[in-house]
Amino acid sequence: MLKGHLPLWEVFVRGRRGLDHKHIGSLHASDAGQAMKSARDTYTRRQEGVSIWVVRAEDIHASQFENDASFFDPAEDKVYRHPTFYEVPEELKL
Repeated sequence: MLKGHLPLWEVFVRGRRGLDHKHIGSLHASDAGQAMKSARDTYTRRQEGVSIWVVRAEDIHASQFENDASFFDPAEDKVYRHPTFYEVPEELKL
């Protein structure tokens, strides 16, 4: 961290119980506690959420778009993960 610069945090909010957390923005804060308070004050002023996650941006590791074919390719040979090979009994069909 450069002197005088605060770390960047990514903010995720869950709108209500049972929903997924959604990325809603970023902010700068010195630590997780300050990031949580700033996220609450900035992104849930009108009670838009029931849960907040803050994650230091430098701790997020993501796949790259240009590598998507080679990165996700191994999943294509795992057809057993899809329920197409199973027969559903008649009494269970809707």
